[in-house]
Formats: sequence, structure tokens, C-alpha cells
Amino acid sequence: MQKKLIVVALAAAAFSTSALADTGNVSVYGKADLSYDFINTGTTAAGAAGVSKNAVSSNVSKLGFKGSEGLDDGLTAIWQIEQQINMDDTGGNFGTRNTFLGLKSDSMGTVLMGRHDTPYKLSTRSLDVFGDSIADNRALMGGVTAQAVDSAVSAFDGRQPNVIAYLTPNMSGFSGAIAYVNLNEAAAAAAVAGTATGKASALSLSGSYKADAFYGALAYEEHKLETVAAGAKESAWKLGVGYDIDALGLGFVYEKTSDNLTPVTAADLNGHNAYYLSAKYKMGMNAVKAAYGKSGQLGARINTGANQFSLGYDHGLSKRTKLYAIYSRISNQAAADYGLSQSTAGGVSSRAGVGASPSVFSFGMQHNF
Repeated sequence: MQKKLIVVALAAAAFSTSALADTGNVSVYGKADLSYDFINTGTTAAGAAGVSKNAVSSNVSKLGFKGSEGLDDGLTAIWQIEQQINMDDTGGNFGTRNTFLGLKSDSMGTVLMGRHDTPYKLSTRSLDVFGDSIADNRALMGGVTAQAVDSAVSAFDGRQPNVIAYLTPNMSGFSGAIAYVNLNEAAAAAAVAGTATGKASALSLSGSYKADAFYGALAYEEHKLETVAAGAKESAWKLGVGYDIDALGLGFVYEKTSDNLTPVTAADLNGHNAYYLSAKYKMGMNAVKAAYGKSGQLGARINTGANQFSLGYDHGLSKRTKLYAIYSRISNQAAADYGLSQSTAGGVSSRAGVGASPSVFSFGMQHNF
């Protein structure tokens, strides 16, 4: 009996060692972020009264798996599978966030393929003190939050599928990135009169410099939209600057978008200018945050601008857990219809129609693991 127990114990140990060896390069990480939001959609330019809505929102809660394996000649194989978890609703799909396979070299840089944030997006995300919350600056920038008259057919500040990208190594504070994207604009093309067949693609570039308290970045992205119309395209460029003064962090982003879609839509050009100012003051594990963003009118369309003001407070419970409170308001001009960034969180929209100015009080908790 004793011999049998020893054999079973050895077999179990061998199995466990093998299992650990097979999964030794896997790291599990993620974020749980839930808030209770009090949303007021505001009154439209036509005088239609808005409504007040309450919602439990999952603010980009996510679960990820990643790993690496050392290879010959200084190369490392890297991979990642990451998905958004809608903790307030239906869960989410697998691999919806940055999911890729690639090779990395400390001296030559990184090449990857899969689904990934564009270099354009990555260049200034760190400057948004309300990133991935209902007060995210992409409400007015990047063409991510569509409005009645959209400023981008495909989001600039977004995460694209079918990406092949190259990221340079850090060179004394300088780094760069370039990505080519096979865009799928079939859904957009079907909604536009005079559509044309063809392929759609994107090219995204960025360069940045980080030294002590200073950060600077410049990015450009162009979308060729042959599925919308022959020769159709849209582009954007932006400049971002950040600077830390002791416990105070300051940020600035300027963006300009443009397109040539007028012959297709029989309307004015959709390009616009936008800028964003942010400040964050740390007090130990706590922080006070404020931001102001402004979007100019879309092309020659009058009264299509908007501005956003946000104020927040973070109360740290530990290095990985915090409570937070946010107030944010978007003031739309008479012909604008911008909504809060997480405007469909929990199935609740913040839009009432053109000219309305939505606002929100958001109280939440975030835990990183």
C-alpha cells in the first residue's frame, strides 16, 4: 500500500511539473472597473427636454493573457490575448482588445501582427487623465465617438484588426512606431450613396521622446477608403506634450483631421481641429484631476463645435485599488451631437439630439491585477 502511495505521489509530481513547464511563460492580468453613473442628456436645440438616467457601467474592465519565450540571436517570441469584460452586462467577446503574436529584439525593435492599438492612438493616451472612463477625451477627439455628423468614417484613436506593426527600441529617450492596417469598411460603404468597390487600408505613424519630467509625441494617420469611393481618404495628425512638476502632471494634445469625402456625401468637408488640456495633482495615493477639451466646427458646417469639462478625485485604497468620483459635461453647439465617451455603457446613451449638452456624475471602484 505504501509503495502504491509513493508511485501515485511521484506521478502527481511529474504531472504537475510538466503542467507548470507548459504554462511557465503565461502571465494573467486585468482590470475590474465598475461605476454607478447619474446621466442627464440635456435639452436639444429644438427644445425637446432631456432625461435623467442611472446606470452601472463597466469602464473597460478587461482580462488578458501574455507570455514570451527567449530564442536564439537575441530574439524573443511574444504573444498576448486580451479581451474586454462587460461586467455590468453580457460579458464581452474573446480577444477583442490587443491580441497579437510577434518577435522582439532589444537592439532591433518589435514586429507584431494581430489586433492592436495604432501608433496614432498610443502616442497620447497617457496624457488623458480620465482615460477609459465616461470622461475620456475621445468624446471629442479621434473620431471614436460618432455624432449626427461624424468626423471620421473609421476611428483614428482606435484599435484596429488586421494590423502589422513595427516598434523601434528606446534610443536615448526617442522611440517610434509604424503600422499598416487592412481596414474593413463594408458597413460604412453600404450607408453611403455612390459607394465604390475596392480595398481600404490605413497607415499610422508616431514618434515620441521621454526624458525625466518631459514627454512629447507627434503622430499621423491616413485612411484610404476605396470601399467608400474611388480616391476617398481621410487623415489626422496630432501633437502631444506632457510635463511633471513635482506632484503636478500637465498635459496638452492638439489634433487636426481632414477628408475629401464631399463628392460622395454631397456635403461639406468633415475635418476639424480639437485640443485637450489636463492636470493631475497627486497627494500620496490620492489625486485631484481636471481636464478641458474643445472641438471646432466640422468643415464649413456652422454650430458643430463642442467643449467638455471634467473634474475628478481618486482615493487610493492600495497600489492596485482605488475609489473615484467624476463629473463631466459636454456643451454642444446648436448643430452638434457629441456624447460622453462611454455613451452606450450599460446600454444607456447620453445623447438626446443636436444641441443637447449631456452631463454625468460617476462614482466607481477600480482594481488592477
